[in-house]
Amino acid sequence: MIQDDRMELPEGLAWLRRSPDGRAWLATLPTWLAECAERWSLRLGQPFGYAFASLALPAELPDGTAVVLKLQYPDRESRHEADALARWDGDGAIRLLGHDPRRRALLLERCRPGSPLHELPPDRALDVLTGLLPRLWRPAGTPFTPVAEEAAGWIDRMPRNWERAGRPYERRLLDAAVALLTELASSQGEQVLVNQDLHAGNVLSAEREPWLVIDPKPLTGEREFSVAPMVRGRELGHSPAAVRHRLDRLSAELRLDRERVRGWTIGQTLAWSLDGDAVIGHHLEVVRWLLDER
Repeated sequence: MIQDDRMELPEGLAWLRRSPDGRAWLATLPTWLAECAERWSLRLGQPFGYAFASLALPAELPDGTAVVLKLQYPDRESRHEADALARWDGDGAIRLLGHDPRRRALLLERCRPGSPLHELPPDRALDVLTGLLPRLWRPAGTPFTPVAEEAAGWIDRMPRNWERAGRPYERRLLDAAVALLTELASSQGEQVLVNQDLHAGNVLSAEREPWLVIDPKPLTGEREFSVAPMVRGRELGHSPAAVRHRLDRLSAELRLDRERVRGWTIGQTLAWSLDGDAVIGHHLEVVRWLLDER
């Protein structure tokens, strides 16, 4: 079994060692892994290398079924992942096979072969996304956080985070994002289940269906909001032309209001452009490209 300080963390989880809460969570992992393995009679493999807010391991059930055991770091954005997967019930997304809320542990269907969607040519990947998204837009209310509430938090925190980080980008970006989020949050259309982190790395090839969504960060909001992570995601190309092409295609083919998609992309992308004091430069580039497209 994995030992605490000797555990070989995926590189993306190394940041957890820098905070008391992160170290405390890491210290629980050996016990929780053993308890989950016993609860679900799992044979565990080595952790997957890609990770940032959870530890995920390939595993097998006693009958040889390939599954994934995922232990989530207790962040706010993923706390209703299990609820979203249960709501979708395998329709376009991986199946939730078991859930231990106290340990934030999820037993999940494993995607095989599991290659990410961004290995396809960009337009073929967009074909897949336009087919998947309407299946995920389910009517939803509790327990999911409304987009309007999430946006209010961004509006409140963004100016303070910008000051704290030393004003790392132009004030015009901040002012534009706050104005757009304020207007969009109060004028939304029909509320459905949306995934604020659906990019081409979170869609994997599978056997049960050709492609399945993983790792949702669910909210309830209008459909236009859910396209933002795909528009900004650099997996399918990172240039003004590539970003605008995704904006145009997804808006047109999904019959969404292009200006609202553009506005949500600017607002959420800028809100996610600071990680502590670290600036995510490619997020800022997307915001500038979309603000300056006229």
